Amino acid sequence: MASFNKVILLGNLTRDPEVRYTPKGSAVCDLGIAVNRQYTLDNGEKREEVTYVDVVLWARLAEIAGEYLKKGRPIFIEGRLQLDTWDDKQSGQKRSKLRVIGETMQLLGSRPSGGGGGAAEASEEDRSSRSAAKTSAPPPKPAGPSEPDDDEIPF
Repeated sequence: MASFNKVILLGNLTRDPEVRYTPKGSAVCDLGIAVNRQYTLDNGEKREEVTYVDVVLWARLAEIAGEYLKKGRPIFIEGRLQLDTWDDKQSGQKRSKLRVIGETMQLLGSRPSGGGGGAAEASEEDRSSRSAAKTSAPPPKPAGPSEPDDDEIPF
């Protein structure tokens, strides 16, 4: 019997990523994504429905998401569906939740201004040390036509 489990999502983050670590040190990140669907009824009325999807990222992908993503940012995720089931400790009932396990991720849109999303809350000392580090760095090497610019790679 053949089977195929693949999910492709393009949406916006509903909350900031939550990164935590397992006892063995693996990073795990929980994301919420809102995916919009627009359609028109027979009478010409336009409607929009939103589907909220929980996504789990592991390892380096989880760390990258925690570092670069913020609420509202567009994101493209490829992964697979996973059904988690457990017994609710309070009610004793069986519970289940369908989630996406993200296997690849692409950050979309432009970079946040200020260099990192949280720059608006950075202290003056942080800003001055960043500017000093920028000025003391050697000039960038010219990239060949097939090499991507290092500033365009988020990780």
